[in-house]
Amino acid sequence: METRPLGNTGIDLPALSFGASSLGAEFRSIDLNEAFGAVHTALDLGMNFIDTSPFYGRGMSEVMLGQALKGIDRESYLLGTKLGRYSLEHFDFSAKRVDESLHVSMHRMGTDHLDLILLHDVEFVKLPQIWEETIPTLLKAKDEGKVRAIGFSCYPMACFNTVLDQVEDDIDCVLSYNQYTLQNTAFADELVPRLKRKNLGAINAGPFSARLLTNTELPEWLKEPEEVKDAARTAAKLCEENDVDIAQLALQFSCENPDIASTVAGSANPKNVAKWSKWLAEPIHRDLLAAVQKIFEPVKNIGHLEGLPENN
Repeated sequence: METRPLGNTGIDLPALSFGASSLGAEFRSIDLNEAFGAVHTALDLGMNFIDTSPFYGRGMSEVMLGQALKGIDRESYLLGTKLGRYSLEHFDFSAKRVDESLHVSMHRMGTDHLDLILLHDVEFVKLPQIWEETIPTLLKAKDEGKVRAIGFSCYPMACFNTVLDQVEDDIDCVLSYNQYTLQNTAFADELVPRLKRKNLGAINAGPFSARLLTNTELPEWLKEPEEVKDAARTAAKLCEENDVDIAQLALQFSCENPDIASTVAGSANPKNVAKWSKWLAEPIHRDLLAAVQKIFEPVKNIGHLEGLPENN
């Protein structure tokens, strides 16, 4: 698996990383042996950065990882989690909760340090707390050796810029989701150039854009407007006519940008993980990619509102 540097952290991430949200049964009931197998398959195939959060399964993902990683050399993989979001409605970015969250997450996963910690979905709170309280507390944890790199995640590009205006000299990276895909490249268009100027790491999650860029049934909670969904169905049909799974094209596209350190995708099914690795080893169908991008042109970078209105 190709690796790329995460900004100036000294950490090299695989082009494709393993997202552990599925281990929290976020999308379906899971089989324990399959879930553990997905983690082990990812590591065997070089996807040695694991991304999770206490939000995923309300702690279940971290607990499952703690079991799946037992007996595996801690130096053989990179481990990242998040803090601040603990349920659909519960957010707490206070200094006290930072310390508590780090302690609990490390205990669940059986480790004494984290390679990366991200503030999770900061667009849902009043932003000044992030640079006045949360980041300074995380910097102390970093100085104490509890974590190697720190950053934050959110969805709105405006929110990224507002927070970066205050903390870009203090953090190491950011994570964006569903915004470096076949349909939406806002992350690379609007934010990555700023990150490159400051040598900050860029992580992209959600290459399949919450199943939008797959052949599976779209979830009811998908927030993208109907014209985006219609374009995705048209693109999927074109891919099928060319004997290519749109999910393969989506993954290859998201993972090939050298300015993005890693793309995170997750599954509790080891067969999916192995399939992704196989897809990345194959050449991308350039003519089909161009045709799919043309289909998405009228809806390019159309997303949705997320979090507090003033943070969008």
